[in-house]
Amino acid sequence: MTDARPNEDSPRGLALAIAAYGLWGFLPLYMHALAHVPPAEVIAHRITWSVPIAGAVLVALGRTADLKAALRSPRMLGMAALTAVFITVNWGIYVWAIGAGHTLDAALGYYINPLFSVALGAVLLGERLRPLQIAAIALAALAVVLLTLEAGRVPVVALALTLSWGIYAFLKKSLPMGPNQGFFLEVLLLLPIALAYIGWLELTGQSHLHGTGLGDTLLLLGCGPITAVPLILYANGAKLLRLSTIGILQYIAPTMIFLTAVFIFGEPFSGAERIAFPMIWAALGLYSWAMLRPRPISPPVG
Repeated sequence: MTDARPNEDSPRGLALAIAAYGLWGFLPLYMHALAHVPPAEVIAHRITWSVPIAGAVLVALGRTADLKAALRSPRMLGMAALTAVFITVNWGIYVWAIGAGHTLDAALGYYINPLFSVALGAVLLGERLRPLQIAAIALAALAVVLLTLEAGRVPVVALALTLSWGIYAFLKKSLPMGPNQGFFLEVLLLLPIALAYIGWLELTGQSHLHGTGLGDTLLLLGCGPITAVPLILYANGAKLLRLSTIGILQYIAPTMIFLTAVFIFGEPFSGAERIAFPMIWAALGLYSWAMLRPRPISPPVG
């Protein structure tokens, strides 16, 4: 039985979703504190310490039977392994981007993502686009072209984040299990690789978990909560909200990332960025307006 999206927003759902997007918005500050740690090591700890949290949530919700059924299904395991690859790639690019001073590019990537998802649905699922949605996608594409011409290169970080998260979200929709179960299955499948890598770092004396100070230890252990908690909050909040509400709330995180990049990290925001970002914001405004407007009812045939 499929979950029907509610026609009205629940205050609880709104609180959960805002908390999730708020935590994602603060994530650059956390990752910036780990900028001296190689991204691969950070990702390994994000995976490892997410497992007990996501597992505890499944036990508390009484959803372990779904997980057992998935573990016995080669098709489910294959699909979860594929989504796990894309979310790992997305995490890796994001962690590297923050540490390398490309936080503004990360914000751009997550601003573009809703428009990419709409385009992906049109191309792969044959979903019909409204004229305003087409205009929004075209405007965002023009902004990317402008940035490319100004910099002399494609904004790789932004587009890589958009592609990896967009494809992950698209594949996740076809995973026939709840979001909490799906997330736990993904990190569970990734756990052996993560533990092997952490073990290798320990054996070769390259680990930041021990020997580099209590601060690094606590930050790496905290990678589990800062990864799992927002995802779990979002998964449970989204079920209690209208799609249009989620569509508007999803701008909270990239806006906070943008403000952090410019006003806290001091990344340059000039030239093409001052034109391209307003173009992206205008595109998102068109997209939101198209989403909020009711579709015209077709007259009955015959």
